[in-house]
Amino acid sequence: MTATNQALLARRERAVPRGVATATPVFADRAENAELWDVEGRRYVDFAGGIAVLNVGHRHPRVVEAVRAQLDRFTHSAFQVSAYEPYIALAEKLNALAPFDGPAKTIFFTTGGEATENAVKIARAATGRNGIIAFTGGFHGRTLLASAMTGKVRPYKAPFGTLPGEVYHLPFPDGAVSVADTLRMLDFLFAADLPPSSIAAIIIEPVQGEGGFRVAPVELLQALRRICDEHGIKLVADEVQTGFARTGRMFAIEHSGVQPDLVSVAKSMGGGLPLSGVIGRAGLMDEVGPGGLGGTYGGAPLACAAGLAVLDIIEDEKLIDRARVIGTKLRTHIDRMHANTALLPISRARGLGAMIAFDILQSHGGTDVRAGAAADICARACEKGLIVLSCGTEGATVRILVPLTAPDAIIDEGMAIIEQVLAQAGAE
Repeated sequence: MTATNQALLARRERAVPRGVATATPVFADRAENAELWDVEGRRYVDFAGGIAVLNVGHRHPRVVEAVRAQLDRFTHSAFQVSAYEPYIALAEKLNALAPFDGPAKTIFFTTGGEATENAVKIARAATGRNGIIAFTGGFHGRTLLASAMTGKVRPYKAPFGTLPGEVYHLPFPDGAVSVADTLRMLDFLFAADLPPSSIAAIIIEPVQGEGGFRVAPVELLQALRRICDEHGIKLVADEVQTGFARTGRMFAIEHSGVQPDLVSVAKSMGGGLPLSGVIGRAGLMDEVGPGGLGGTYGGAPLACAAGLAVLDIIEDEKLIDRARVIGTKLRTHIDRMHANTALLPISRARGLGAMIAFDILQSHGGTDVRAGAAADICARACEKGLIVLSCGTEGATVRILVPLTAPDAIIDEGMAIIEQVLAQAGAE
């Protein structure tokens, strides 16, 4: 008997804890590029990309071929036991792409949370300091230290008791908070709680992901770089969601011209396989002695083979340029809908490249968001055949992460569904 979404949902509720949420009631059966079919055979346009994992689309033929070839050789040896060339080759390619001057080295893990935590470990080892500064609205993972760095209490912190200490948060510039306000709060932090000489690292997303696709102002990044240089603090760019051509550059931090010391990467690097890493200045990366870093599955052979294919695809298919084209197309659609007073009110488009979002607003011409409204819009879109996700500190943001390999017709189809949903909601 063929499974149904409803039957699988019932099984899921019995077998899987509710702490891991699922955004849609759809159970995937197969997928290609920017399309997904559920177990009942219904087709969906995919604007979620596995939460920014599929910049090169579902099952890109070159990723599949690379993984299959590695599968025929071996699946695991643990890099710490018997090393293998794909790990080294991928590290070499990323070192050449590192968004900073000078020699680089790269280490691999499996998840974004591991990447951000290990970036902090490296910074602490190199500086002999403990303090970490992060930002409100930031998301750095769900492990304990990553949760502590994440700038949102619910659902990421509230139930879990005491989290690792010496993590401090600054307000992320957005609307009522200016860059000057943020830097003033940093001065207050240094005056009231701890001196700069106690801070190992400042970690920031060049574009906040879960926080609502809010772009870090260039002047903020420049000021952080200057402060880090002055006080021996390491600057960490969390590129887990923004990396690998999504924003129209290989890494989003490149838009600013600011050079970080460490870069945490994951998601689209593996083309659908679990792969993360830290790219850092070579001398900094070597501050940790043998055995201090690693993981049994970190940089697994299949994932590294996929990662090498992903980098080739980005280059050969000119996906950095394609991200800019897609971003322009999405902005055109969204800004046209923003101007249409027959639709539910939305903001103008926000983001970089093809990392684009918009807010659901209380009124046309206003700026106040409709808290919690994005989830309903996403649910309605799913009913019409589009998978798209919400985000934002107030749950009012709809984010678009369509694969960069998606053809224009698919993108237009997805945006037409969003417009239908906004028209339906606006008429109610």
